[in-house]
Amino acid sequence: MLKASLEYIDSQDDHSFLLRRFGSEAFDAPYHFHSVYELTYIARGAGKRYIGSHQDDFGPGDLVLIGPDIPHCWKLTQSNPCDAGAIVAQFSADTLGTALLAKRELGEISRLLQRAEIAVCFAESISGQIGERLKILHEKTEFYRFIGLLEILQQLSEEDAYVVFNQQNTGALQSPGSQQRISPVFAYLVDNFRYKVSLEEAASLAHMTPQAFCKYFKKTTRKTFMETVIEYRINYAAQQLIQTENTVSDISYQSGFSDVSFFYRTFKRKMGVSPLNYRRHFHATLKQ
Repeated sequence: MLKASLEYIDSQDDHSFLLRRFGSEAFDAPYHFHSVYELTYIARGAGKRYIGSHQDDFGPGDLVLIGPDIPHCWKLTQSNPCDAGAIVAQFSADTLGTALLAKRELGEISRLLQRAEIAVCFAESISGQIGERLKILHEKTEFYRFIGLLEILQQLSEEDAYVVFNQQNTGALQSPGSQQRISPVFAYLVDNFRYKVSLEEAASLAHMTPQAFCKYFKKTTRKTFMETVIEYRINYAAQQLIQTENTVSDISYQSGFSDVSFFYRTFKRKMGVSPLNYRRHFHATLKQ
């Protein structure tokens, strides 16, 4: 079973931040969190992105800035996992310095980092440019990497095409101690929502009784445990409807539903249309 883990970031030789290029191994990382900001650009690959309790599709050009102590991972669902890659920059607030961040020159960057308290996902209109700059930055010397990071953060701070993941739809917590309690539960969901999910198992991961866990989970995420499970399954089913030609009944079972009729009703209630009409509408849109 996939376990949530706290990732310790090694600054390596006293560098102010880390900039690394990855192949498909980037997508093998477990659902994890760490004490630094992370700017991730997906150069190649497609699948599901998990940040807190939020999940969404990702593809080439995906660009996300994630705040400290926010659990996350990217999981491939494409047929050729070898054709995948990412560029990741990791830095702390200390990289820029509290005093410097308080100055007017870095005012926009400071506000960007505040917006990224959970995460910020940037639109394609800017992600490609940032991706190319990260690729070039990777080849620079240490000094110009640092200057380049500042320039990238400044460019992102001036961008107005982005989506902020807020506290409510991620279920993320501010306290690292609390995060360590709830993160294993989301890791369990990420790995098991397509199969049988056990309330007792989830509760044990949080070191709680099932009754106490249900109250804690609802208070933390503003959703019940089973509402979250259903949300994961419906989102996965929607992805399969537009990316495969599998039958609706097959997708229902593959998404973790044991009853096709219940899947139909639940999908229509959540998405506003039936599974078949969801697929037809998507394909009709592509032909326009």
